[in-house]
Amino acid sequence: MMRKPLLLFAFPALILLILAGERAATFLLGTYPASPALWRIWLELRPLSMMFWQQVDLYLSGSMAVDAAILTAASILCWMACRTRKSAAFFFLANHAALLFAGLMMASSSHSETASTIAAFTTPSGHPFSLFLDFTWQNSLVLLLGTAACAYCHVAFLSEARQRSQALAVRLIALQRDL
Repeated sequence: MMRKPLLLFAFPALILLILAGERAATFLLGTYPASPALWRIWLELRPLSMMFWQQVDLYLSGSMAVDAAILTAASILCWMACRTRKSAAFFFLANHAALLFAGLMMASSSHSETASTIAAFTTPSGHPFSLFLDFTWQNSLVLLLGTAACAYCHVAFLSEARQRSQALAVRLIALQRDL
């Protein structure tokens, strides 16, 4: 099976587009605060990226230029990782990291948006933990796409490993004949 770099880059690119779209909507809301369309876009994208941008703003002083630099660097790194020809491990890592990031962002933003009677407690380290995960259709779609991307990575990785083992077996048979 020949790997397709565009398919391997699709899910990390989706996560980066969600992060960039939320930042763009935040920036445009500062310029056009009365726009209902911008509010709708921002309210749809905010739960997926809320905790990440809050942490970035806390530690890096909340500059949109720094946010754009982070997104640009991350997209370049993901694209370079997915374009490598040496090993399938780089795109495997990029897709799985994107899936873990998306799941973590959904889980961490779910408890902050619910005024609840659900089971919520604080861990000994002080991190608030909730047993509720918001499975809206957007969150479910992102997780489904991430799972499909990771499954494709597994198939590509295993087929490349099988091809390498077959090539090694052919070389060993040729070496045995020569001896």
